[in-house]
Amino acid sequence: MAVNPRVRGGLSRSSPRPGGGAVPRGVRLSPGHRSRLTSLAFVTPLLVYLAGFYVYPLYRNLDLSLRDYTVRSFVAGDAPFSGWANFRTVLDDPTFGPAMRHTMVFTLVSLAFQYVIGLALAVFFNRHFRLSTVLRALFLIPWLLPLIVSASTWSWMFNSESGVVNYLLRLLGVDPVGWLTSPDWALTSVIVANIWIGIPFNLVILYSGLQNIPGELYEAAALDGAGAWQRFRRITFPLLRPVSAITLLLGLVYTLKVFDLIWIMTKGGPGDASATLATWSYQLGFGTLLPRFGPGAAVGNILILIALVFGLLYVRVQRRREA
Repeated sequence: MAVNPRVRGGLSRSSPRPGGGAVPRGVRLSPGHRSRLTSLAFVTPLLVYLAGFYVYPLYRNLDLSLRDYTVRSFVAGDAPFSGWANFRTVLDDPTFGPAMRHTMVFTLVSLAFQYVIGLALAVFFNRHFRLSTVLRALFLIPWLLPLIVSASTWSWMFNSESGVVNYLLRLLGVDPVGWLTSPDWALTSVIVANIWIGIPFNLVILYSGLQNIPGELYEAAALDGAGAWQRFRRITFPLLRPVSAITLLLGLVYTLKVFDLIWIMTKGGPGDASATLATWSYQLGFGTLLPRFGPGAAVGNILILIALVFGLLYVRVQRRREA
């Protein structure tokens, strides 16, 4: 009896199927499975990055705020669980009220001026006059400079003795002001510097939004006799609301956590005159010989919670508009 060469050795490479043909060895993936595996391969590095640089630090910060950490227990990793004690300590601290108030004033005033000035500049540059591209690039300089350079420059400008601001005041016959040393002016000084730094961001985002508004709407409005202010109020501002919302939200999240600018210029002083939640969190955790890691982390979590609340409000408003 002749032996089929395909089954030599007692095992066949394939097994018959009821309808004829053979099933090859191994598992063949369908195009759908292959596409999902390819997508997962591309997404995996991003998931690893998010887990390592976002999820884990947030978890560690929450863990710090729920335990009674000292320098020894921080190194040894055996800090006892204290629950909400660190949050109660922070809320009962007399610095919390001024720091929260300064944070709100610093954030809201900065956002208001950055948005208004950025919108005005965006509308101005949207006219596409000669040298508009060059001037627009020059306005990006505050955004491109390292923050330590900007903060140091403003510290020199606001210097009580040799600053250019007081020099100009003297020329006008006005008494010099202790911009960075007076409790009445320290917060104002850092707000002015932060406004200057944030204007280019608002200019870029809002200018991009203006480019998406059809020019035919302005032409039709002009034919109907609408003036410049009416065109802005009836066309530009309403159609720019989605871009304005995301601009303000991103600005809010960034401004809430501003630390280096204030620390370089005033270190939160004099006293607590310009202290915000961000600078206070740093002072608690790293600013003394006996760091208080738990309360410092609790203040950081409060900042995260504030930003999260505003983010959820933005998402809810957007969903209502889309519904």
